[in-house]
Amino acid sequence: MGSDAEPFPTQFTVSSRTGAVVLTATEQGLPVAIEVERSELRDDPAGLAREILRLSHQIANRAGMERRAQLQAAGLAPELLALTGLPTTEEVARQEYVEEQEEDEPDSWLRPI
Repeated sequence: MGSDAEPFPTQFTVSSRTGAVVLTATEQGLPVAIEVERSELRDDPAGLAREILRLSHQIANRAGMERRAQLQAAGLAPELLALTGLPTTEEVARQEYVEEQEEDEPDSWLRPI
C-alpha cells in the first residue's frame, strides 16, 4: 500500500432501524459504546440484547467487507483474498437480509386474550 492510502478505521458505528440503539464497535464487532433510548429500556431485556448482538455482527461483517475491498484495491491476488475469509459485498447483503427477516418474526404466536 502506498503512503497516500487512508488508514483503516478502528471503530465503526451502526444503529437499529428505529435509531433507538446505536452501537460503536471495533472491526471485530467488540462494543466500545452503546447508546440506548430510554424507551428501549422498558422493553424485554432479551430483545435488547439480541439487537445489540445483531448490530455487533453487522459491524464485524461490514468492517470485514471494507477490509476485503481495501486489500483488493491494494492488489492482493484473488486466490489470497479468498483465503482471508473476509466477506464479500453479496455475502454481507445476504446475511443482513436474513437477519432482518428473522427480526420481523414474532417470538411467539400466542397473544393475550
